[in-house]
This record gives sequence, structure tokens and C-alpha cells, in this order.
Amino acid sequence: MTNGFERDRDEFARGARAVVVFPDMGGSSRDAEARLEETAGLAAAIGVDVVDRHAIRVRAPRAATLIGSGQVEQLATVGRQAEASLFVFDAALSPIQQRNLETALEAKVIDRTGLILEIFGERAATAEGRLQVELAHLDYQAGRLVRSWTHLERQRGGFGFLGGPGETQIEADRRLIRDRMARLRRELDQVTRTRGLHRERRQRAPWPIIALVGYTNAGKSTLFNRLTGADVTAENMLFATLDPTLRQISLPGIDKAILSDTVGFVSELPTQLVAAFKATLEEVISADVLIHVRDVAHPDTKAQRADVEGVLADIGVPESTPRLEIWNKLDLLDDDARVELLGEAERREDVVALSALTGEGADELVKTLAERLTQGHQRYTLSLAAGDGAGAAWLHQHGEVLHQEIEGDAAVYEVRMSPQDYDRFSERHGDAA
Repeated sequence: MTNGFERDRDEFARGARAVVVFPDMGGSSRDAEARLEETAGLAAAIGVDVVDRHAIRVRAPRAATLIGSGQVEQLATVGRQAEASLFVFDAALSPIQQRNLETALEAKVIDRTGLILEIFGERAATAEGRLQVELAHLDYQAGRLVRSWTHLERQRGGFGFLGGPGETQIEADRRLIRDRMARLRRELDQVTRTRGLHRERRQRAPWPIIALVGYTNAGKSTLFNRLTGADVTAENMLFATLDPTLRQISLPGIDKAILSDTVGFVSELPTQLVAAFKATLEEVISADVLIHVRDVAHPDTKAQRADVEGVLADIGVPESTPRLEIWNKLDLLDDDARVELLGEAERREDVVALSALTGEGADELVKTLAERLTQGHQRYTLSLAAGDGAGAAWLHQHGEVLHQEIEGDAAVYEVRMSPQDYDRFSERHGDAA
């Protein structure tokens, strides 16, 4: 893409010394240290050097700066001592708050939404992903041009957050933003229509769609690679995967299934991103089964689960969609925690405990997943000519052959399959069914 908002990233962005700030206003499902740890991880994901972290109790949010004047002065001192050029606030800042904080702290300020959008802007690899990220970025930036950047004495480059347009470009940039957003929406509408056509074709096949969902860095891509033999990027890094990937997998009793790896969710996911990634997330909405991958070794695994379920509800995933919870990263648990978790998983029908990294428990997942997808399948007694190899192969592909024997010139099969596949078999072979 080439447009007025994609200048080269400032050199100081990668490797910038940063202070992470969590304004604790109460109501968070995580403690302050966990929030600081996650935000520091997000910052590290784009190469920012986090040199200090501070949680600040905010009893009454200030319209001008969110935090109190004394707290601003304290942070300014911290920034000078740490030689920090960037403050990362784990909160949503208004344009006025961002501007005032930058003035007072004499450093760049970025909020949680801007940080996540910055990561997405760097990571999106496909044309569709870049379109989605750019639309989200422009939507966020549109309200900040005049109010947020007019105090700057020099023009700044960059994707938009760790950089930004200078005062002399504001009016032109506002027009460019409006025009560019309109074009992006038209292109993404076309993407949505194309995805819809592909989805309709798959549903007519019909091949079940299995969608991997979960908190960022829960191990979805590692599990995807384990099940499909693919080589999707899987790193110990927040938002390692942005662009959706579809692969065919084989399951017992099922001819073909499509496994979809999706973008990881995060707490307080920016609304701009949810809207921009609507076409991608429709793969999740229409899935036959959701596999919710959880990092059970993470101290905030329960809060992360709640965040993912919240996003699924926000994007319109039906509550009736069958779900499996994958308790991943068994390899990181100590012996006592491991025994306790395995015992709990065995008592639940909707949970499989495994390590996507080592492969432990993967066979149990395949078995459980096949059972979920074949619920409603029935047993049929079918006969074919003894030499009908193609018909026999079809039965093995579309059903689970439980028993077979030769009776004279016929081969008789006991097969468990869906009523739809039985009807297809009957159409092909008539009175053989």
C-alpha cells in the first residue's frame, strides 16, 4: 500500500526507551502487575525497550490528563531519569489527554489502542490483513489529527502512532483519510462478498469448519501446525499471527475438515479492529466447531478466557456453536499442577488437556473433535459388489467403517455416517443401500 500515512517508521520507534504506565481505575479482572506485564509484552512485540513500569491508582479520572497533576510530575521525573522517549499508557486516552501528557512529559505518548494498532500495522502480511489494519488505523487517527498533533513543532513520520503527521499536513491529511477510508471499505466489502462465496461453496460440499480461537500467545498456531503439518509462524510473542490461515485436515470418520487459525484476542480489543476484521472473523461466526485454546500455565488464564468469550459474543458467534476448550502448555506446569489439571480435564467432556509443543494429548484432541463432528451420525448396513473398489473407498472417506465381510458376490459393510452422506451414497448406488 502507498498513501500519505505510510511513511517510513521513525528510527527511534524500534528500540525506543519506554515507560509503561497502568492507570488503575478499579474494575479490572487482572491485578496491576499482570496488566503491566502484558502491556510491556505488547510494547516488546514492536521492538520497544521497556525500561520502567508504574501502576498509578486513579480515584477520579481527570479530563485533561486522566491522572493527577502530581502523578504527571512524578512520571516526568521517572522519564527523565530513565532517558525515556516514549510513555505507553495501558488505558484509552482521548486526543486531548494524549496531547497534554505529551506536553507535560516531554515525550511521545501512546495508549493501548494505538499500541495494538501499531503491532497489527507491523505484522499484517496479506493484502487483506493490511487493508483491515489500515482502515482501523485511519479510523482511530481521524479524530486525533487536529487536537492531538497541533502542538508539534516539527513534522513526524511513521505509521501513525509512534510517529504522526505534522501541523502543516493536517488539512490535506484529513481529506486523504476520508477518501482512503471510503476506498478501503469498498475493497473490504468485496473481500466479504468473496469470503461469503467461498464459505457457501464449502457448506455445499459439505466440509465442517473448525476455528481455533484464543487469547494472543495461547498457542493456537503451534496447535494448528501440530494438527495440519503446516509451518504457520508460531513464536512466543503476542500477536505472532494476524492473517487467517485455512488448511485441510483428516479426522476419523470424516472425509475432510477445514481448520482455520485466527488472530489472537486480547483484553479491551480496540473496537476499530473488531470492525475492520469483520470479514476475517466471519470464519469464526460460521464455524461448525470452535476450539478455544487456553494457556493454562498463565496466571491470568481465567481472565483471558473471559476476554475471549466476551469478544466472541461481541462479534455474534452463536451460543449454540459447539465448543471445545483446549488446556494448552501442559509442558510448563509443575508436577502437582499438572496432575490436578489432568484430573479436572478428564471429568469434563468439553475439555482436552495437551501440549501443542510436545504433542502430548494431540491424539485425544483428534478423537474428541471427530466425536463432536460426527454426533448425529447413524449406523447403516450397506452392500456393494465385491469388486467395487471405488465404492469401498468412498465409504471409508465419508464414514467410519465398523465391520465388513464378503457374502457371495457382495461386500457388506457396517458404517457409521451422517444421514446426508447416506443419502448421497443411496443416490450413487441405489438399491445397494
